Amino acid sequence: MIRQETQASGNGILQTALHNFEQAVNRLQLSDEIAGKILGPKERIELTLSPILPNGHVLNLKAFVVRHNDVLGPAKGGIRMTPDVTLDDVTGLAMEMTWKTSVIGVPFGGGKSGIRVDPMSLTPEGKEVVIRAFTRGARRHLGPEIYVPAPDMGTNELDMARIRDCISYSQATSITDGCFVTGKPVILGGVAGRREATGKGVVYTVLALCRKLGMKIEGLRVAVQGFGNVGSVAACEIARNGAKIVAVSDVTGALGAPDGLDPAALAAQVQQTGSVVGFPGTKEVDPAQVLEADCDVLIPAATQSQITEKNADRIAARIIAEGANAPTTPEADGILNRRGVLIIPDILCNAGGVFVSYLEYTQETQREQMTIEEVEGRLATRMTDRFRDVDELTEKNGLTMRDAAMNLAVQRVVDGVLARGLLP
Repeated sequence: MIRQETQASGNGILQTALHNFEQAVNRLQLSDEIAGKILGPKERIELTLSPILPNGHVLNLKAFVVRHNDVLGPAKGGIRMTPDVTLDDVTGLAMEMTWKTSVIGVPFGGGKSGIRVDPMSLTPEGKEVVIRAFTRGARRHLGPEIYVPAPDMGTNELDMARIRDCISYSQATSITDGCFVTGKPVILGGVAGRREATGKGVVYTVLALCRKLGMKIEGLRVAVQGFGNVGSVAACEIARNGAKIVAVSDVTGALGAPDGLDPAALAAQVQQTGSVVGFPGTKEVDPAQVLEADCDVLIPAATQSQITEKNADRIAARIIAEGANAPTTPEADGILNRRGVLIIPDILCNAGGVFVSYLEYTQETQREQMTIEEVEGRLATRMTDRFRDVDELTEKNGLTMRDAAMNLAVQRVVDGVLARGLLP
């Protein structure tokens, strides 16, 4: 098997992405020539940015743009802003996006960006300066037919609005010619329901699996690691369907609530205070206990490599719905599979965001405006249909859901390569 020159060490997301890809290549019996052609990445860019903050301080920071694959369409993937993001992280995330867009069935490839700075260290004005500096530095690599970014960890819809404004301003136009970025505010061409799409998509796949298993959603005990955008929406949505939220965590702490808690009220507290800590009727627990909580469904919605060989044996949940990207390492995957834990893989489970980003992309291209009912109806249908596709392959070939999803995704990219032809 052809290996990528840049390797991640430890339990990084690139290592996990490469492992999952190589396993799919072996199952599909792809030739080294075809596997090497789609291994990628097509482009890895490292930028040095030196924006001047409003206080006069000059930041010198690194930023990264990776286009992994564009066989099925322009690269698509969010902008991660954290103090420790690496080029390898961004490469692994871009690869994951290739399979995610493929399995969910939208005409995109995989891409990702990273800006190495702590957003919490910036004022709102300072963050805008950094975002605009990134946009100017990466402009050659952004475009409706090249790479279309979106929000990710550390960025939000206002940051996407700044990107759109920066590009249109540089072109001396009121709006961009086509969709250069998704996840924007609705008033600036965004689509209703985009912020909630990833979390709701997670729940749609859980509901589909419960229906298959004959499990009642009412009273189902759910633990959520990462009460951010994805985790909070997933918690509220699954509770609305009758489930009970028994444990949650965010970067500030963790809560246990054996009798259940009101996730909407907790979300309101987080909006006001920035923390889950101190929510009435709960007790503070060690954050590690959330992953190991006594529950039926675990939703890891924080960051990568949270479930490892060190804690996989202590996972109590029957179902793991991967709201985060690559939260489970390959070693943990093996342990959980042997124990019979059912894992809804990230490339399917959290693909609701990129599907609704596709709706925003088409809406802006056509200068239309979709209603929230249209968006949510199409999201529910697409997530349920794609879950069924993965589940059918799982049953037919005796695969795990992750292996079935990877087979579908990689084979679709291979089909696109062969349809295009091997010549440049």
